[in-house]
Amino acid sequence: MHISLFCSLIVTSTLHLTAFALWPKPRSLITGSFAIRLSSDFYISAVFPSVPQDLNSAISRTQSFLQNDKLGRLVVGRGSSDASAVRAAPELNSLALILSSNGFDAPDSIIKESQKSLKERDESYSLTVPLGSSQATLRANTTLGLFRGLTTFSQLWYDYEGDTYTLVAPIKIEDSPAFPYRGFMLDTARNFFPVSDVKRTLDAMSWAKINTFHWHVTDSQSFPLQVPGFLELSQAGAYSNNSVYSLDDVQDIVSYAGERGIDVLMEIDTPGHSSIIAASHPEHIACFEESPWSTFAGEPPAGQLRLASSSTTNFTASLLAAAASVLPSSMFSTGGDEINTNCYADDTQTQAELNATGRTLEQALNVFTQATHGALRQLGKAPVVWEEMVLEHNVTLGNDTVVMIWISSQDAAAVAAKGFQIVQSPSDYFYLDCGGGGWLGDDVLGNSSCDPFKSWQKAYSFDPFNNLTIEQRSLVLGGQQLLWAEQSGPENLDSIAWPRAAASAEVFWTGGTLNGTEALPRLHAHRFRMVNRGVRAIPLQPEWCALRPDACDATS
Repeated sequence: MHISLFCSLIVTSTLHLTAFALWPKPRSLITGSFAIRLSSDFYISAVFPSVPQDLNSAISRTQSFLQNDKLGRLVVGRGSSDASAVRAAPELNSLALILSSNGFDAPDSIIKESQKSLKERDESYSLTVPLGSSQATLRANTTLGLFRGLTTFSQLWYDYEGDTYTLVAPIKIEDSPAFPYRGFMLDTARNFFPVSDVKRTLDAMSWAKINTFHWHVTDSQSFPLQVPGFLELSQAGAYSNNSVYSLDDVQDIVSYAGERGIDVLMEIDTPGHSSIIAASHPEHIACFEESPWSTFAGEPPAGQLRLASSSTTNFTASLLAAAASVLPSSMFSTGGDEINTNCYADDTQTQAELNATGRTLEQALNVFTQATHGALRQLGKAPVVWEEMVLEHNVTLGNDTVVMIWISSQDAAAVAAKGFQIVQSPSDYFYLDCGGGGWLGDDVLGNSSCDPFKSWQKAYSFDPFNNLTIEQRSLVLGGQQLLWAEQSGPENLDSIAWPRAAASAEVFWTGGTLNGTEALPRLHAHRFRMVNRGVRAIPLQPEWCALRPDACDATS
C-alpha cells in the first residue's frame, strides 16, 4: 500500500496560530490574510444528481454546526479585535459540493464508502474558499471524501457577536489521509456503555476524521452482545437485561457510524478473556473462576476457552461467524492476547484432549486459530489479532491478518519483520486508562498496569515508523487510541477520552513527526467546539493559557 508523505502546514505568525481551529490539520493548506464572513442565508448544496440521503444529512448537520458552534477565537477578548474587519468583510453565500467521478451511475453513500476495505477507501478532497467570489467549492471523488471536506469546512470559522467569519481567506486545501486506519477502541464489557454514549463517541470521532470504531464488545467479565443463534450468551452473560446490545442496537450503531464515515471493527476475544461464556456453556471453559486468579489470568475472573476441544473449536468458529455475518466491515478481530498456559495445564479435560490427539498446546492453538480464522474468511473478513499471536505463539496466520501492537511500541519491528500488516496501538503511547491508580481491592499502593498517565502530548509525539525499515513502512495501516474500561463508564467516558483521543487522529491523518507547540492552540479550539456540540471534553490547560498561546509553555 502506498502511504503518502507528510506535507507541512505553514504557520507564519501568531495570528495563524490563533486563526485556525482545524483538527486534524490538512496535508496541504494555503491561506491569505483577509476576512470573510458567512451570509445570513448561507447554504450548502450538492450539485450532482442522485445525492445519497446520508450526504444530505451530513450537509444539514454541517449547516447546524455553522449556526450553533459559536466558537469565539481563543485570544484575549475572544475576537473583539476582529470586529471592524469582520463588519467590513465580504460575504460567502454558499458552498457547492462537486463529485469529480460522478458519471451516469448514482454515487455510493457515505455508509457504503466507509465500509469498503482499507485499500478501497478514498477520503481525499479539495476545498477552495475564495475572496472574490460568493461561492466556495468542495470537490472529491467519493461521498466519503465530501464528508471529510464538510468536516474541515465546519472548522474554518469563528463567531463574534453573531458573525461567522475567518481571517485567512482565500483558502485552498488539498487533503487526504496518510494512513487508511485511524481508530478508537472502546471496551464495553468491563463496564457497559449505553447506545447513546456510543453514538456520542462516534460523533466525536467523526469530528477528528477517525474512521474505525474498534468495538471490544465482550470479555471475561460480561457478554453484552446478542449474537444470532447464540442468544443464551447475553442472556446469561450480560450484567443485566438493560446491559445488552440487541441485534437492532448493533445495526443502529453500525448505520450511525457509517453515516459519519466510520467502519465498525468488532472484537470477540478468544481463546482468552472468555470466562463469562461459562455462564451459559460451562463445558467450553477451562479454569473457570479459579483462585488465585493471578495464577490463571491477567485480571479476574479466570477462565479461557478449551482450545484443544474440537467441540469448543467448532462452537467458537460458529459464534464468530454468526457475529461477523451481520456486520459489513471487511475485518473482524479474534483477539488472541494474554493466553494463560497455567489455565490449561491445570485443566483435566484439556490435558485429556491433548493426550488423545497427540498435540502440544501450541499445535492445538494453531488448529483452533485455523478454524476460527477460516470461518471469517468464508465470509470475506480479514482476521485481526493482538501481537502475541505473532510474537509468542507458533501458529500459522494468513497474509491478510492484521496485527495490533499493544504491549510496547518497540514490538512493531518484530511483527513487521514477519511481514504482517500493523495497526499501531501501543500502551506506552495510546492507552487512555493508564495512570488512573490501581483498581484491585486490598491493594493500597497499587497503580494501573500501564503507568504513567498518557497525555495528549505523549500520544502526539508518536512516530508511526519508529524502528521500521523503509521497506516495512508500507505495512503500517495506521493506529488508534484505546480505552479499557476497568475504571470507566458512561459517567467519565468523555473526560477520559476527549480531547486526548484526537491526538492520534492527527498523527495518523498527517503521517506523524509533528510539532506539539503548534498543535496546542488548535486542540484547545477543537476541545471548545466539542463542548459546544455536547461532548464533555476536559480542558487541556487553564482557560487563561488557552487564550494566550505559548504563555504556559514550560520554557516561557
